[in-house]
Amino acid sequence: MKVHVEFDLTPAEFRQAMGLPDVEVFQQELMAHIRQQMEAGVEGYDPWSLMQPFLQQGMAQGVASFGHYQQMLMDMLRQADTQSDGETHSSKRKKS
Repeated sequence: MKVHVEFDLTPAEFRQAMGLPDVEVFQQELMAHIRQQMEAGVEGYDPWSLMQPFLQQGMAQGVASFGHYQQMLMDMLRQADTQSDGETHSSKRKKS
């Protein structure tokens, strides 16, 4: 049985239905702040230095998340290995 459900929602309605916060005002303030920094340093404008705090924080979180992902995979492999060892030992007992 297949059931298809279609929702006709705007992004704002979807966020509200999912209980997510409305961050539009925050995004507008952030963009205004970035725009002010860009306009203040038009001659010496360096986009790398402007975005560096955001990138450093994002990279640190990304590396930590990747570490958690690797740990999860290793745990799954260990669990699969112990389960296969258990099955091997139990099948050897059944045969003898």
